[in-house]
Order: sequence, then structure tokens, then C-alpha cells
Amino acid sequence: MAEKTNIQSGGTWSADRLPDFGGRTVVVTGANSGIGLTATDALARAGAHVVLAVRDTERGRAAAAAVHGSTEVRRLDLADLASVRSFAEDWQGPLHLLVNNAGVMMLPRQRTKDGFEMQFGTNHLGHFALTNLLLPHITDRVVTVSSGAHRWGGARIDFDDLDLAANYTPQRAYARSKLANLLFTLELQRRLTESGSPVRALAAHPGYAATNLQSHAASPVLRAFMRLGNRFFAQDDRAGALPTLYAATEDLPGASYVGPDGLGEMRGAPTLVGRSRAAGDPLTARRLWRVSEELTGTHFPLAQDEQAGV
Repeated sequence: MAEKTNIQSGGTWSADRLPDFGGRTVVVTGANSGIGLTATDALARAGAHVVLAVRDTERGRAAAAAVHGSTEVRRLDLADLASVRSFAEDWQGPLHLLVNNAGVMMLPRQRTKDGFEMQFGTNHLGHFALTNLLLPHITDRVVTVSSGAHRWGGARIDFDDLDLAANYTPQRAYARSKLANLLFTLELQRRLTESGSPVRALAAHPGYAATNLQSHAASPVLRAFMRLGNRFFAQDDRAGALPTLYAATEDLPGASYVGPDGLGEMRGAPTLVGRSRAAGDPLTARRLWRVSEELTGTHFPLAQDEQAGV
């Protein structure tokens, strides 16, 4: 298992330390609630024009009304590749920062519109396609929100059963999707570096943050347990958003992973954290990328000849 780095946030890092984002445009997926909305508000307060990329535009507009700064709402359903393509095709102009924040968690078995297992399809494949389609516009970085759940049960990518048809559980599917987020970040950074792009790919996780994400868990017992955890143990969404904001703005190496510095990375100030051995495997990351390209019909757009040696 990978160890934490020695780089620390100093324990006092907050959204007040964001740089001036004046004149910059940001996209945050799943920005209508939880850490996505909190990150949106912080970036807008710092001067960014933030696009809330959301499935439900009515809820998105209600959320945007509470944000202090420049916003707009655009529809994006990550469980529908046609919606992802439409969002990207409509994009014009530079995009400073893409925050791949949206996600679903521990659902009963469901499928996306394109037939993929819902958690893998939404959390990984939707963001994979969106990032590749928007990449020609991105000028600074891509931050993808993963989770400490990527370690659960020795999570791994089973390429012979990506749908988990043989052994589906909501927890296993969620852990695998969060592992895929980290492998995606690792391979994206490798490709960016080899293409000579200045764009950086980073990942973050919020620790244990009280959001509405847990309310969709398949098990009523688990939902009740999480409600108690949210009330008595979790940090709030403002603290949960700090690792995302830290990854989005601090001068960190590509492929860095940011999380809370407290016990078990459950809460605390943002800092660089370790990841499981599986999440740092470059061969699995490259294989997952190739498979994801085939499934989504999208490709890394910055260097067409680079894949010859992959």
C-alpha cells in the first residue's frame, strides 16, 4: 500500500487562500448539492465564472441562485453518452478547470442509458468521455473526485466482468468506480506529459463528508447507519470540498491525490495522501484507458500518434 507523502497543507488551509480566478471559466459536474455546490460557491467567490453541469437544470438553477458570483447552468447527464457529447459539442472558448465531481454511490443494480453498470458508467465512463471531449479547451487542470472507498475489499478492475454480472454488490461496484477514477487520473497525466501539454490531472477525496450522496445507498440499514455517521462523525460539506479546491489551485505535481490529513483520512485539512497499490498500477491504468475508449467511442485528443507505444 502506498504511503502518504511528506508534503503537508500546514493544517490551516482554507478556501480563503484561493487565488484570484477573475477571467477564468470552470466546469463543476454535479454542482447542485454537497461538495460540488460548496466548491462552486468558493470558486465563484474567487472570481471564476462557474458552469454548473447538472442532470436536473431546475435544481441546478436553484443552486446557482445561492452562489455568490458568476454562474450558468448547463444540462449534463453522465449516465447518457449522448448528453455528454452534446455538452462538449456546445462548448466554446477556453476552460481553465474541469472538476469531475458528480457521482452515484452504492446503488441497487442499475444500468446507464448506454447499458453500462450505473456506478462504473456514471462515475468513471461519463467523466472519461467528458474529459477527452473537453480537453482541447482545458488550459490548466482536471480534478477528479475519488474516494477512500477505492481501497475497500482489495478493490480491483476485473476486465472479464466490468458489469460485475457474476458478483455484483453496491459496495463492490462503488469501490471499483472510485478505483477507476484514480487509474484514469494516473493515465491521463502520463498522456498529458508525453504530449507536452501543460495541463495537469489530479484527484481528490473529501474524507467522510456529510452530503446527500449516501442517501441513495441500496440498503436501508446502511442508509440509517450513514445518517447517524453524517450527524455525529462526518465533517460538513465546506470541509469536504477543501481537498478538491486544494487540488484545483495549489502547485502540485500531476497525478497527485489530495485528501484530509486526519486519522484515517476521514476529516482534517487537505494534504497529499497515498493510494492503494492497485490505484497506482500503470499497466492497469493503460488497459482501463483502452477499454474505456472502446466503450465510450472517445479518445485522447492531444497527440494522435502517442498511443503507438501503449
